[in-house]
Amino acid sequence: MKEFLVNTLQVEEEFTDFFMVKTIGIKVGSNRKNYLDVTLGDFTGEINGKKWDVSDEEIPTLNNIKEGDIVKVKALVNEWNGIKQLRIARIRKAAPSDGLTMSDYVKAAPEDPAAMFSYVMERAGAIKDEGLRRLAVSSLEENREKLLYYPGAMRNHHAELAGLLYHIRRMLTMGLKACQVYTGLDKDWVVCGVIMHDMEKINELKSNELGVSSGYSVKGNLLGHLVMGAIELKERAAKAGLSEEKTVMLQHMIISHHYEPEFGSPVKPLFPEAELLHYLDMLDAKMFDFETALENSEPGTFTERVRTLDGRMLYSPTFERLNTEAGK
Repeated sequence: MKEFLVNTLQVEEEFTDFFMVKTIGIKVGSNRKNYLDVTLGDFTGEINGKKWDVSDEEIPTLNNIKEGDIVKVKALVNEWNGIKQLRIARIRKAAPSDGLTMSDYVKAAPEDPAAMFSYVMERAGAIKDEGLRRLAVSSLEENREKLLYYPGAMRNHHAELAGLLYHIRRMLTMGLKACQVYTGLDKDWVVCGVIMHDMEKINELKSNELGVSSGYSVKGNLLGHLVMGAIELKERAAKAGLSEEKTVMLQHMIISHHYEPEFGSPVKPLFPEAELLHYLDMLDAKMFDFETALENSEPGTFTERVRTLDGRMLYSPTFERLNTEAGK
């Protein structure tokens, strides 16, 4: 059992423990000396670390450490730009004799992947428009195996085992609630748009079966999942028998859901279901970041700065907050 957890590490704390490697690489600093840049994680989160002044003799050993490996680390926790970071003194790959349990190191979505998939598939099967239903169901069926473990990102929101499926499931639940309020929305388009909007992340990202992404594929780097999704959808839509108008509208939902050009969208949403898709995507990402940051914070205190939330320090109240809708 691990002694130190990522989300409990304190500044100025010195420790030795095991973590999973999320990303790793040897880089050259401004002083022209080599240093190790590594992101380490466990089931509670992740943290970046640096091992400075790496000698030429150390490089072959460090190059032998890969993403997904468990390593033993001796480090000091410090702070850089308001964010915790490790100053690593020693790092080595774990040995079989260390007797580690992989579940201590894998961050996973809080819901059962099979149950989430069944929920999403049920909603897809309830789509009334025959072409949209065929499109959504076939896409889910073909990607089922990977959806059960694929993360929603390399890092940041939903970067966890079955994170992509968890993201889709929550967006679907919220989208269906929105359709009850905004009765002019077409539920079929909301459901199909949510299911298809990030599906090409499966081909944009590289991931092992633990949901740990080691980076982007060639297509992922060159095109990104918005463009990849629009291209893939055209072929799928033809097989599903969708008209050109419906095909283009679905492509528009995919390429516009990031909203701004700096985030990859060449256009903003131009019909209501596309607009809703953007806000469902944004809301779920932001709520995930809030939940992760506040998960183990002490009541009456502020978190460290959360980079994905504009560097805000979030407050954890002292009173108990009750979710009366939980489990319904």
